[in-house]
Amino acid sequence: MKRSAVRLADGRELIYFDERDDAVREGPDRRELPPPPPASELRYDPLTDEWVAIAAHRQTRTFLPPTDQCPLCPSRPGRSSEIPAYDYDVVVFENRFPSLSDRVGDGTAGYPGGTPFTPTRPGRGRCEVVCFTAEHGTSFAALAPARVRTVVDALADRTAELSALDAVEQVFCFENRGVEIGVTLHHPHGQIYAYPFVPPRTRSMLAAARRHAEATGGRSLYADVLAAERAAGVRVVAANDRWTAYVPAAARWPFEVHLAPHRRVLDIAALNDAERDAFGPLYLDVLRRFDRLFGSRQGTPYIAAWHQAPVRHERELGYLHLQVFTIRRAADKLKYLAGSESAMGVFINDVRPEQAAALLRGA
Repeated sequence: MKRSAVRLADGRELIYFDERDDAVREGPDRRELPPPPPASELRYDPLTDEWVAIAAHRQTRTFLPPTDQCPLCPSRPGRSSEIPAYDYDVVVFENRFPSLSDRVGDGTAGYPGGTPFTPTRPGRGRCEVVCFTAEHGTSFAALAPARVRTVVDALADRTAELSALDAVEQVFCFENRGVEIGVTLHHPHGQIYAYPFVPPRTRSMLAAARRHAEATGGRSLYADVLAAERAAGVRVVAANDRWTAYVPAAARWPFEVHLAPHRRVLDIAALNDAERDAFGPLYLDVLRRFDRLFGSRQGTPYIAAWHQAPVRHERELGYLHLQVFTIRRAADKLKYLAGSESAMGVFINDVRPEQAAALLRGA
């Protein structure tokens, strides 16, 4: 894989990850662009001990443009997109409408700001877009295993580089797919958020892992859960020598799968070559099972979320795994986060995890 970094017209970084070593990436960004927006504002919620990002500039971000105006397709003569090249394999670039940024300015002028109980600070961090392919009308599930390997290598590169930034506490790689999820661009892509704090979900998992380690003489909670799921087998959807895909026994979503490496690693950058090669075929298998199960012509809407160890805070308690789930509970029904889920954080699952695993195995 060849890595080539360039700058876009407004100064944002773009990185090509090419599968050919002879690829040349010297074409300039031909657009005239305004400067990127300053970092958002973070406000602390004392009632939940959580940070909320106020990023008003994202209200004007691109929303479901027609195919010939897609900003993630390659540039072509007469029309320049976010990617200057006329073709590419995998590309990562700084989001033009970032929730977090290292461009800290006075973005709160004229606003009342916080209270003694609600301190504020700049939303320092980084948000990046990951384009999986130059082809617009396809999906991650349609990629070849070799391309998935390139994507994993790109995520590993970005995880390592973003983790080295002083302000960053956790790197979160993810993909949103489908208008039901809320995507604003149809082109196959994912995102990376480099948070300046440890997010609530990670803090909760770390607390559980810490309690387990203290009670068991230092054992890894996720490693023990994975071993138990592999031994039980009833919720395992598919597996190979390096990875297992299973439905968690206490799945929140009607159809939710974890993909976990058998060897305990802390982040994507720590995966070895054999693990990176083995991931793609298994993940593609799982995504295609989702599509076959629901028979959706447009593909199943889903969120794929990489849970990595934090950069510094209790990093030793982490265990890398990918959580992928759909908001469908049946081919013609969606799982909405209503009162209990949205207001109280208590999920009510409509499908038994064992049934969901059996349906996915049979798809």
